[in-house]
Amino acid sequence: MRTRPLPSGAYSGQSWRIHRITEDFELEDVWALPVQGGADDFPRFVEAMMSGEERDFPAAYRFLFAVRWALGRMLGTEQDEHGLGRRVASLGERLPDDLRDHSGPVRDESPFHPLYLTDREYAAEIANRTMHGVLHLGWVEDESVPDGYSAHLSVLVRPNGLLGEAYMAFIKPFRYLVVYPALLRTVGRRWETAQGVAR
Repeated sequence: MRTRPLPSGAYSGQSWRIHRITEDFELEDVWALPVQGGADDFPRFVEAMMSGEERDFPAAYRFLFAVRWALGRMLGTEQDEHGLGRRVASLGERLPDDLRDHSGPVRDESPFHPLYLTDREYAAEIANRTMHGVLHLGWVEDESVPDGYSAHLSVLVRPNGLLGEAYMAFIKPFRYLVVYPALLRTVGRRWETAQGVAR
């Protein structure tokens, strides 16, 4: 299954619960992931995607993020005062009661903070000086695959003024040429490994 960007309707046309929580965010990207499974496989997929070590990713991906974090430290965009609970309130404050106790897996070295996990959705957030972002994973009914479901990844952002808008525009080519292809290949391999273990 080939990884590919999807039109915005692939996200907006779904009845995701994240819609109500991120009404003031912009949809930045939607991707089809090289992941297929059955109706009950989504929590296992999320665990497989969010687990593992940074060294699992290709060298080009790790190098790009090393440069990004170095620039962030130099420019002060990653300082604590610009993060969640400081510059912006966590979206956890917007969650309805039934989602508050279902945050999903946590990886210590990940900059993302989990928000919630259901049988069809996972959301996590990140914030710095340039933006407040959300990573959303969805388990979508798909008649074209054997087990009936495939995974989508969506990224939503709320840029922080002109700096945030300029930053998002600057990194877009790198996201499409390096970050997403490497990330999605790694996700596919992790899912194949998880399926093999489950069998």
